[in-house]
Amino acid sequence: VADALRNGQKVAPENHDIVTIFFCDIVGFTDISSKLDPMKISEMLDRLYNSFDALSDYHDVFKVETIGDAYMAVTNLTKKQPDHCKRITEFAIDAIQVANQTLVDETNPSMGFVNIRVGFHSGSCVSNVVGTRNPRYCLFGDTVNTASRMES
Repeated sequence: VADALRNGQKVAPENHDIVTIFFCDIVGFTDISSKLDPMKISEMLDRLYNSFDALSDYHDVFKVETIGDAYMAVTNLTKKQPDHCKRITEFAIDAIQVANQTLVDETNPSMGFVNIRVGFHSGSCVSNVVGTRNPRYCLFGDTVNTASRMES
């Protein structure tokens, strides 16, 4: 996909018969955001997502994207992983533990630790690169929607 984009080529959408998609977001993020300077929000998300990225490497989970306080990852998409559901489950458990060890504000420990909600679901999806100016690798389909609803 990256080579095609570098060469100015359009990437064709791909069907995936079975993947497991993970979503999480921070409980009370709106409230946290109202109490913290934007720089501190940025620092908290950076610490949290760096930890999640390390976990995604450890569990061989593909990070799709982050949008604000939401983190999306998937297994069995970029390579065959017969244990894809187990991988996401173990990733989710570790992500909860890491979040619960991440201070909301390192200079004010009384604000406590990050608490996340997670959800995941297995099924089919379509992947595609959308846009040209700032292209995004996206997943589409009922599995994505159901995983998102499981998180909320």
